[in-house]
Amino acid sequence: MSRVFTHMTMSLDGFIADPDDGIEDLFDWYAAGDVAVPSANKDISLNVDEASAGVLRDLTTNVGALISGRRLFDITDGWGDNHPVGAPVVVVTHQPPTDAERWPRTTFVGDVSTAVARAREIADGTDVTIASANVAQQALKLGLVDEVCVSLVPVLLGEGIPYFANLGAHQLLEDPEVVQGRRALHLRYPVRR
Repeated sequence: MSRVFTHMTMSLDGFIADPDDGIEDLFDWYAAGDVAVPSANKDISLNVDEASAGVLRDLTTNVGALISGRRLFDITDGWGDNHPVGAPVVVVTHQPPTDAERWPRTTFVGDVSTAVARAREIADGTDVTIASANVAQQALKLGLVDEVCVSLVPVLLGEGIPYFANLGAHQLLEDPEVVQGRRALHLRYPVRR
């Protein structure tokens, strides 16, 4: 059975972007090494240290579907219908774009529960990853996440878009798996059931 996990790069003070959606200072680790990690999107490749390369491979190799919120989808222009993990995308939105046919590998659904169910169908036994903070927060609150992954970077943004906010529920996690990378500390927390 597939696992549903969320992964974000997060500042030490808990933000995944600055107030203007800027992420530049958060992603130094994507260019902090000599190990090339190709992506399914030819325009995006990463050069990380060996430890981070192992983490990235583990987080992307078995992904059969990715869930995104509409805001991130719009910011990235739907990744040109080719997200770097190479998987079809399920977007949570109350208003699909009028030109949705531009993204034939993208499915638009109205709520998080439906998104997770649809992504599991698409993934067909492989993993589902959630790539939007708000969607991850809702999925955690609904008990639909198996693992929370954080690449914690040595940056203090002071303000911005939080990875975890307004969960509305107390959530216990198991002890983390910890991998020290260059410019990132990778943490993986199974969700306690």
